[in-house]
Amino acid sequence: MDRQRVSSDTEWESRVGYSRAVRTGSQIHVAGTTATDEDGAVVAPGEPYEQTKRALEIVAGALEEVGGSLEDVVRTRLYVTDIDDWEAVGRAHGKVFGEIRPAASMVEVERLIDSEHLVEIEAVAVVSDDE
Repeated sequence: MDRQRVSSDTEWESRVGYSRAVRTGSQIHVAGTTATDEDGAVVAPGEPYEQTKRALEIVAGALEEVGGSLEDVVRTRLYVTDIDDWEAVGRAHGKVFGEIRPAASMVEVERLIDSEHLVEIEAVAVVSDDE
């Protein structure tokens, strides 16, 4: 099985044993992604819309590294620390995915890895095998 990995170059990948994204054949799986900047700092604390937007930008970049795009996404999972933020998170998700409309789930979790993170997003994409 051919496996392509995308790395975010953080110390956590080797310590925890994960990749930002993995492509095998026509499938691309993007790991839980939060709103961070290039230095690992939380982007837009207290702003669920902006955090969702930033996390999806990171997802898009990971997909592109292995030949995919947001248009190829068939599934997203959104983890939020306050379900009352569903509208802001959903609005950002809807703005990015528009007519793509992947299958999506949003669930409330007690907390994420950093208390300033309000949302974490996973994505699955399906692309042509010959890309």
